Amino acid sequence: MELHWLPSLPDWREALRALPEDPAAAWHAAEALARTRLDFVRTNALDTALRGRPVEPPAHPLRLAVLGSCTTTHLLPAIRIGGLRRGLAIEVFEPMFGGWRQELADPASALHGFAPGAILFSLDAHHVTAGLRADMDDAAAEAELTAVSERIRSGWREARAAFRCPILQQAILPIHPPLLGCNEHRLPGSRAGFVTRLNAVLRTMADAEGVDILAVDTRAARDGVARWHDPGLWHRAKQEIALPAAPLFGDLVARWLAALQGKSFKCLVLDLDNTLWGGVIGDDGIEGIAIGQGSPLGEAHAAFQAYAKELSRRGVILAVCSKNDLANALEPFERHHDMVLRRDDIACFVANWTDKPANLRAIARALNIGLDALVFADDNPFERDLVRRELPMVAVPELGDDPALYASIIAEAGYFDTLSLTREDRERTGLYQANQAREAWKDTATDLDAYLRGLEMRLVWRRFDPIGVPRIVQLINKSNQFNLTARRYTEPEVRAVMGDPLAFGLQLRLLDRFGDNGVIAILIGRLAGDGDVTIDTWLMSCRVLGRQVEPVTLDLAVAQARALGARRLVGVYVPTARNGMVREHYKTLGFSVNGVEQDGGYRAVYDVAAHEPAPTFIETVAG
Repeated sequence: MELHWLPSLPDWREALRALPEDPAAAWHAAEALARTRLDFVRTNALDTALRGRPVEPPAHPLRLAVLGSCTTTHLLPAIRIGGLRRGLAIEVFEPMFGGWRQELADPASALHGFAPGAILFSLDAHHVTAGLRADMDDAAAEAELTAVSERIRSGWREARAAFRCPILQQAILPIHPPLLGCNEHRLPGSRAGFVTRLNAVLRTMADAEGVDILAVDTRAARDGVARWHDPGLWHRAKQEIALPAAPLFGDLVARWLAALQGKSFKCLVLDLDNTLWGGVIGDDGIEGIAIGQGSPLGEAHAAFQAYAKELSRRGVILAVCSKNDLANALEPFERHHDMVLRRDDIACFVANWTDKPANLRAIARALNIGLDALVFADDNPFERDLVRRELPMVAVPELGDDPALYASIIAEAGYFDTLSLTREDRERTGLYQANQAREAWKDTATDLDAYLRGLEMRLVWRRFDPIGVPRIVQLINKSNQFNLTARRYTEPEVRAVMGDPLAFGLQLRLLDRFGDNGVIAILIGRLAGDGDVTIDTWLMSCRVLGRQVEPVTLDLAVAQARALGARRLVGVYVPTARNGMVREHYKTLGFSVNGVEQDGGYRAVYDVAAHEPAPTFIETVAG
């Protein structure tokens, strides 16, 4: 089970042996190797090579505990390499075989000493169905289902109470052979039927508890259970997941950890000729391209467009990057009746004869997102290879020659895996198009004041509330550039802020003449025993930079601090690999810096009593 969406590297072994000695260079070279097509053997070889030499990852490692009821040791290298593929360093802890419950309950255990930042519960199908018998009636089977699900729930709650960290529950693999066949659901005591029902219960229970699901059951349904589970290996080593499936398992876990860190990709950049339609629009004309009903090729391209459109509806930005005359490139979007995608679906449309790496840079600038947020889909192997060499941070799936497979390749790569969906996600294309309209209008303004005044901005703020929790958590966990501390919060932790009388959490939404920008800023403050309010979290969407939101947010922070009886605001800057742009944020707002740490971080204080609101063109309204 190779990761087929990644490119092959024929001289992979030679590249592995040639890893540089310099720790930082070794990390980046290994990251490039991890982004090639790896099987179980190559995954383990890369992990062994890294663990045997000093490496210097760009950020502190994430600590993941894998609490399993069977052998999971063979999966740990794949988890580490899956993280490496996404620029994450992952430290993995595995308790003694069968001992995770004891370690969880013992504050002096190695698990507690490890202090995980995330936990994966990996429970096997044999253990969770151990109480089932084929001669059970409905009531007995239902009682067993309740007992098993409650034991799992209690494990989640115990882990969360101990470590206050995100939790991932592995769905139960459907490995049991049926006893009735196609109507297995009619046998209450069937282990196969029980696993199906338990997985449904786990998903409902996980939503209620703020736990995420590792959907290996749906992956096994697509790939075939035999590719995920080897009964002989289970009997010999109690390894439920087969060795060949380990790289994909590790990649699935790493996708979740990346999503927690806000590292999911945001934008699908699409080539046109032989990607969105068959043929070359400049040569074949609008009548000659293959799209839509009438041919298998045209239907395949239309299906890929439909998949891209559904991604857009759930929050993925769509862009076009094509070597074409602009008028030719636009014509199918505007005139061809079988096109599924229309011009309004595309947030940024670039068609010219400039090289594609340069155009991808331009797209990232226009959308105000990082290059590492782009996925580039192109049928041309030359263009794919060029982008991989020039822009290694851009994800470039190996699409192959069959457009009927394009959608499944991108889906299986998991580039856009995320943890929740918000209203802003569904409206994202419109938000980016409106932002480009603002920028275009800015060019017509005579000066900056005229531009800002003409935007007719209104900032609507409200305290954290249950409706806003998913978006609040999403913003906190994906905002990296304008984020003063880069602290991450789970849903329970956000709800704890809502219930803390000595803290405040604010969500800010910006509206203007071009529409609603959505929730664009989060502010969390806490009153300390010394009478100061520390700003625990201050983050903003980069698309509203330069619009005077920062001083208005300070006004709100001061008002909240005064309501808590505070004398001063304390701002904390914790430097990360990506938030250098806000290094001077507190100084610019008039805070006094109390010394700078060796890593560039600092604490700054602000006298609440002396605060005078700065003049802005923003009307502030309580929501």
